Amino acid sequence: MAEVLATMVVGSLVSMVKDKASSYLLDQYKVMEGMEKEHEVLKRKLLNILDVITDAEEQAAAKREGAKAWLEKVRKVTHQANDVLDEFKYEALRRKAKEEGRYKDLGMDVIKLFPTHNRIVFRYKMANKLRMILQEIDDLIKEMNDFRFRFKLGPLEPINYLRQNNPDIIDPVNIAKESRAQEKKDVVDRLLGQASSPDLTVLPIVGMGGLSKTTLAQLIYNDPEIRKHFQLRLWVCVSDNFEVDSLADRIVKENGCEASGSSALDKLHNVVKGKRYLLVLDDV
Repeated sequence: MAEVLATMVVGSLVSMVKDKASSYLLDQYKVMEGMEKEHEVLKRKLLNILDVITDAEEQAAAKREGAKAWLEKVRKVTHQANDVLDEFKYEALRRKAKEEGRYKDLGMDVIKLFPTHNRIVFRYKMANKLRMILQEIDDLIKEMNDFRFRFKLGPLEPINYLRQNNPDIIDPVNIAKESRAQEKKDVVDRLLGQASSPDLTVLPIVGMGGLSKTTLAQLIYNDPEIRKHFQLRLWVCVSDNFEVDSLADRIVKENGCEASGSSALDKLHNVVKGKRYLLVLDDV
């Protein structure tokens, strides 16, 4: 059953990456300068795969092993493409922040998901990565034609793997687990390094939607060393409602904490008092 479910989310994953490849930021901040032809080919070939993905998923669900193997290859290549497009988007965000005069305001205490600042090095490195992705997709399309998958209409709305009201790692195909390994290690080391400090440490993770910020936070939250280090771990999705008393009440209730006090803030204070705790405010 789990194997079937894994193949059935591939279409939504490809659709999500196709939308990321069409992001206006990539053109607005010219992060794919010199790679415009490859960019257009990538978008077109992702659409070619999407045209037949419903047929492939139906055949995989009917236990056709070739279709299942092809979908697994699509999943792996799509993850690679997702990582490459993330790097383009991070560079676009860096340029946007610099243009708006906000880059220096981010500060050293912000976890910045940005790549190198050298445009020539960035362009050379990314052109090679993009060419490798396109070669992988060419192989997929050849196999797609060999299997004679047909066009079928199907629901291909992107699945939001990353936004949930709990800290469990719910991404069934681990979109960010490997690509965020270094950032995860850096943050875990910084949190563990504060063990002897009596001061409150706040580490914002910044970036626009879709950059795997929540998944990075989930990976940190569930790290074995973090579990061992913190006596109490709390998670709450803030979203648009940032009223302090209401938020404090939700932190206590949604994490199953028992607390006494005359107000929500008193209850939260009593929950964390005398403990080493980690509090994640997601989707601020």
